[in-house]
Amino acid sequence: MTIFSANRAHQVFLNYRGEQLRYSFVSHLIDAFERNEVNFFVDKYEQRGKDLKTLFVRIQESRIALAIFSTRYTESSWCMDELVKMKKLANKRKLHVIPIFYKVKEEDVRKQTGEFGDNFWTLAKVSSGDQIKKWKEALESISDKMGLSLGDQSSEADFVKDVVKAVQSVVAAFELEDKEKHFGKKKRKDCKCELPGYKRSRTKKL
Repeated sequence: MTIFSANRAHQVFLNYRGEQLRYSFVSHLIDAFERNEVNFFVDKYEQRGKDLKTLFVRIQESRIALAIFSTRYTESSWCMDELVKMKKLANKRKLHVIPIFYKVKEEDVRKQTGEFGDNFWTLAKVSSGDQIKKWKEALESISDKMGLSLGDQSSEADFVKDVVKAVQSVVAAFELEDKEKHFGKKKRKDCKCELPGYKRSRTKKL
C-alpha cells in the first residue's frame, strides 16, 4: 500500500482535527483515496516526536491540500498553524487548497462563530496576538475558496465520493497544465527561429 510515493507531483495533504475525525470521516476518505490511487499524505503515518516543521515540509511537497473544517478543528493550534502555511503557499499559487466543511457552516468558519468559533476563542485565550491575527486571516481566506459542504442530514458516503471527484478534477487539470508546459518547452527547444547566414525581416505594420 503506497501512502507516500516517489512521484509527489499531485500529493494531497490532509489538514484536519485528528481527535474528532481520524477514525471516522478521514478513515473513510483515506480508504477511498487508496481505492482510487490518489497519492496523499496524512499525519497519522508521520513518525511521532517530530515537530511542526516536518509537516510544513510535507505541505510544501504537496500540490493540493484539503482543509477539513469541523466543530473541533479550532481546538488545535497545529491545525491552525498548518492552515496559515497553506494560505501562504496558496497566495503564491504553489498550492491548491480545497475547503471541506464537515458538519460546520461556512459562515461559522469565516467569522469564527457558533461552536467552531467558541473553540477558536478558547484557543485564542492562551495564544499571542500575532498568532490570532494570522489564524483569523487564514480562516477567512481559505473558507472563501470554492469547497464542499456536508450537512447533518447528508450522506457521508456520497460526500466522500464528491471529495474524491473534486481532487481527481484538480489532478487532471494539473496533468493537462504540465503537459502543455512540457510540449511548450520542447517546441521552443526544437524551433530554429533563424537559420545561419540569414536575418529575420521585420514585419511591417499596415
